[in-house]
Amino acid sequence: MGVAALTSTGLRSLVIDETALALRALVDHRDDLVQARTQTVNRLHRLLIQLIPAGAPQRLSAHAAAELLTTVDPQARLQQTLHALASDLISEISRLDERITAATAQIATAVAASDTTLTALHGIGTLLAGKILALVGSIDRFRSAAAFASYTGTAPIEASSGDIVRHRLSRAGNRQLNHCLHIMAITQLSHDTCGRAYYRGKRAAGKSHREALRCLKRRLSDVVYRRLVRDAHPDLATGPGRHPGATTKSSAAGSTPTTDSSDKSLPGPATTDPINPTSRST
Repeated sequence: MGVAALTSTGLRSLVIDETALALRALVDHRDDLVQARTQTVNRLHRLLIQLIPAGAPQRLSAHAAAELLTTVDPQARLQQTLHALASDLISEISRLDERITAATAQIATAVAASDTTLTALHGIGTLLAGKILALVGSIDRFRSAAAFASYTGTAPIEASSGDIVRHRLSRAGNRQLNHCLHIMAITQLSHDTCGRAYYRGKRAAGKSHREALRCLKRRLSDVVYRRLVRDAHPDLATGPGRHPGATTKSSAAGSTPTTDSSDKSLPGPATTDPINPTSRST
């Protein structure tokens, strides 16, 4: 595991986390396979709508597509060519499905080996946990939950006008991490969780759906940050010493801060990717 230490200048010296590097490779590999499958399915659909007068569903499994293809009796040379190409694409989709399943299993094994407890948080499954660990790298490089929120792009930017206090969406930060928090937030909204109660409270206070969702994502950023710190340093007590201005309490959504930092503008995001220090955040 990598660590981050303070140098004589007071700056953090980052040692890349090998577990995060391995997870990044696995996650990227699976993402590439999923993208390839999507492209192949789209190509298959274009062929099927030429072969079948009534058309074909936009999304088909390899098995369903194969069954649909059996209803076609190609007579003309063009139909025979299209039929053969479609059959080949169906086989390719089956192979990609197998590879995606294998890649998913590899990620699950790596996540289990990391001893992370992220999956205990509502809305984070094995794949999402793997992606978060891969993108974050060493949590020790973030000095606070506020710095982490800047990196995840959940730190709101003030856009007030007159007596109206508003915050707009930040487009900065790591958009992949932001998407992970978005999935987590949407999942919590669809279940009876503290996250949904928090969201409803923001709506009751007059915020729009988007504004309330941003507040929830900002809150969940704190939740994920504290969980990552606790996993990395189980011997350290959480609280104001590690997380300025925040204490914790138990909830269905995990540990949530009692202070409401969700509506506050925060410093600009970190621009260095911990997994690939030479690149900027995506």
